[in-house]
Amino acid sequence: MLKRFFLFYFFVITIPLFLGMIAWQSARYSDLERQTRRLEADQEKWVEQNKRLIAEIAVLTTLEKVERIAVNNLKLSKIRPENVLQVWIERR
Repeated sequence: MLKRFFLFYFFVITIPLFLGMIAWQSARYSDLERQTRRLEADQEKWVEQNKRLIAEIAVLTTLEKVERIAVNNLKLSKIRPENVLQVWIERR
């Protein structure tokens, strides 16, 4: 008789405990899944930004772009061949 009561109370206590653990695990899983989706979205944004930056680097390294920046922004100009002075040093 005592054994029956013990088993009865054991199941009365453990079943809600297991149900509570399942609910807690489910909530934890949902939080982790939400966090994973947010991190994946952040990663996708970073990848797109990196692609744009790589494309911008490619554009900025072209000779025409460098020349345009030198002339327009830095007010530089190409030197004419007649303005070049070459100095030769002979070694003895």
